[in-house]
Amino acid sequence: MSATRYTYLGPEGTFTEAALRTLPEAATRELIPMVSVPAALDAVRNGEAAAALVPIENSVEGGVTATLDELASGEPLMIYREVVLPIAFALLVRPGTKMSEIKTVTGHPVAQPQVRNWLRKHLPDALWESAASNADGARLVQEGRFDAAFAGEFAAATYGLEPLVTEIHDAQNAATRFVLVGRPARPAAPTGADKTSVVLWLGDDHPGALLELLQEFAVRGVNLMLIQSRPTGAGIGNYCFAVDAEGHVSDRRVGEALMGLKRICPKVRFLGSYPRAGVAVEDVRPLRAGTSDEEFTAASDWLARAQDGRA
Repeated sequence: MSATRYTYLGPEGTFTEAALRTLPEAATRELIPMVSVPAALDAVRNGEAAAALVPIENSVEGGVTATLDELASGEPLMIYREVVLPIAFALLVRPGTKMSEIKTVTGHPVAQPQVRNWLRKHLPDALWESAASNADGARLVQEGRFDAAFAGEFAAATYGLEPLVTEIHDAQNAATRFVLVGRPARPAAPTGADKTSVVLWLGDDHPGALLELLQEFAVRGVNLMLIQSRPTGAGIGNYCFAVDAEGHVSDRRVGEALMGLKRICPKVRFLGSYPRAGVAVEDVRPLRAGTSDEEFTAASDWLARAQDGRA
């Protein structure tokens, strides 16, 4: 395995590359752009790279399905870190292009809902066609296949374009969450401000089936930060659920919730416990009474005494 190589959703100039470069270790790694999320993750699976950074959630569009589906299937991988990057788009054009000359635009499919209102107001007659990534859209403009692309302003220099308009976003404070994914290993030690990700499969479809899954978290005071259904491919109505929960797998409340889920789900895939981006320990919500490690330990000790006739 190449321990010095990281892959990411390319080509050069994507928001994913910008997010990757915020990691301190990126300065000492060889950063390799890949044509797709599956390609970036497969490079980790086959040992060509130590880790891959890929988008997993957008504050406007929700989960990035390509990433969720890849993590739920195939050879297991694990999340070790997350990066949250504020997102604002620039309208990139070939030098000298005027707004009135723009008839075709492109960008990543996730970008379109984030600029839809701006596009309707300023370029109502422009034809949109999706690109593999925002940077790839910039490349297509460079090649003359489109008149303009929505991408990061930083991509302009890479592709010989100029930003005609900057700071484009329909939703204020829009952001995308990226995850650094590697091969499975022991999770890093808990920080007190952590997140645990899993994928859960329902045993069978019956009234209250999803509620049964959620109760395993709720009764132990574990807050959920994301839950998204994804089709399993086994037919209409067959779903698995990608879940992000507050806490670390070594926390008693989280560990016992996962054990409960393993008992009732035909399949549970652990995707990792890792520090939450931009969240300090003092910002984490206080635990509900009865859900701290100390209280779980005290309850376990009481049960042991009861079993020994010492309660």
